[in-house]
Amino acid sequence: MGHLDLNSVSYTLSDGRPLLDDVSLRVGEGAKVALIGPNGTGKTTLTRIATGDLAPHAGAVTVTGGLGVMRQFVGSVRDDTSVRDLLVSVAPAAVREAALEVDRTELLMIERDEQDDQMAYAQAIADWGDAGGYEHETVWDACTMAALGIPFQQAQHRQVSTLSGGEQKRLVLEALLRGPEQVLLLDEPDNYLDVPAKRWLEQQLVESPKTVLFVSHDRELIERVAERIATLEPAAAGSTLWVHPGRFSTYLQARIDRNAKLEERRLRWDEERAKLKALVIMYRQKSAFNSDMASRLQAAETRLERFERQGPPEAVPIAQNLRMRLEGGRTAKRAVVAEQVELTGLMRPFDLEIWFGERVAVLGSNGSGKSHFLRLLAAGGSRPDIEHEPVGDVVPPPVEHTGVARLGSRVRPGWFAQTHEHPSLMGRTLLEVLHHGDGHRKGMGHEGSAKALDRYGLAKAGDQVFEQLSGGQQARFQILLLELAHATMLLLDEPTDNLDLESAEALEAALSTFEGTVVAVTHDRWFARGFDRFVVFGADGLLYESDEPVWDEGRVDRVARVERGRS
Repeated sequence: MGHLDLNSVSYTLSDGRPLLDDVSLRVGEGAKVALIGPNGTGKTTLTRIATGDLAPHAGAVTVTGGLGVMRQFVGSVRDDTSVRDLLVSVAPAAVREAALEVDRTELLMIERDEQDDQMAYAQAIADWGDAGGYEHETVWDACTMAALGIPFQQAQHRQVSTLSGGEQKRLVLEALLRGPEQVLLLDEPDNYLDVPAKRWLEQQLVESPKTVLFVSHDRELIERVAERIATLEPAAAGSTLWVHPGRFSTYLQARIDRNAKLEERRLRWDEERAKLKALVIMYRQKSAFNSDMASRLQAAETRLERFERQGPPEAVPIAQNLRMRLEGGRTAKRAVVAEQVELTGLMRPFDLEIWFGERVAVLGSNGSGKSHFLRLLAAGGSRPDIEHEPVGDVVPPPVEHTGVARLGSRVRPGWFAQTHEHPSLMGRTLLEVLHHGDGHRKGMGHEGSAKALDRYGLAKAGDQVFEQLSGGQQARFQILLLELAHATMLLLDEPTDNLDLESAEALEAALSTFEGTVVAVTHDRWFARGFDRFVVFGADGLLYESDEPVWDEGRVDRVARVERGRS
């Protein structure tokens, strides 16, 4: 068994701003701990310090039992990395180094094939065996079979970019859970996973004897897996950390109670300091006329100095205070009418009506066509009128389909894209985007732009270009643009994937008062609780409705769907 110990870790950014302040956390043998906190508080930086990718400016890290790491980029690999490369990257150090040496010497043999190269390659193969490489290939075979349905020999040269984000995540998780490392550090392991895969992950983490520290924004996963919750709280001197010794269901109230106690302690400290200062002033005035008061003045000054040297109690965390104002507006009673719509190669023809004011969650497995359906509506439907043009300056890519999808009068679709791919925003600062406006959104002055960014917790990011923002910041800025463009129908594709807990709750609060229609694709079970209608893309290619969320639909069987369509 292993453990992870972060002891008084501090870290300062290159521009001199303190990010982490005296952070301590012990994850004991077999414990399952969630690391949460608002976007920008340093969660990923802390995990990089724990893995040794970054050196802390103060403090120390201790790991026993070996450390297996899932980094945040897994799920979004788009380069020429192969499946074997990805598995090697999460293997133990000895296996990883031996694999890299085999690759290096093999390349030399291909390029030169001299005697020295042959001997080096032979030695690398021997070292690969000594490091346990062949045993690891057996493990990797089980991983590729579980994640991809094919053996390692067949999968190893396949480019990771051809895998879905969920397949990339599942592959690495299989390798880490089956690997020898006793401590796992997982940075957003649930992103890109559909609900059946999330349930699999929850079960694996709960049943695993390994010690696990994971970063997640999925409230359901945190509730089911985490025995303790470590929170990074923003502060002027850098984020601090505290641990709630219980489940997420009791976390929110515990945080409220903790902050109330911190505020009370600070008030008492301020009152005591004021009393001591007043005492010093009084004796100073009296000693000016009575020399017998000098000793009392010195004692009072010493007492005040000692009190201030001990310092104030821990400050109350800086509140995000997000205020999203999604207003909307009245539209026709029928916001969406779909007649015999067939998403080419995905779903069989279906009819669907969505009424003004409804909150509709679109559910189903990855690859079933949910995002395609949202993009079809985001483009204004099959034959959009001018009033149905999407707000914003992003034109959704066309969706191949048959049948007709129509939007009702005064329905102006606002689209939140899952991938945050907005070419029109790239290379532009947030203030620049707000200043210039677009075809549906008026430009704003500096003061108005600053206030809008502040409401979304983006005040300090105003001079950053869009692509430099974190995933959570990009998501919040997208929602802000929807607010400013006055969309009357919100089409949200996995909006909570990168939002921290407070941002997700702020979005839920804004949607509850939005005067308009909301259609959301989601795998967030907690977020789905706020919806009143559930449309499910079934594994058999049929669309159906349910009174409750349905999370166990498998992947669409396209072969069976086509055969039924022909019969």
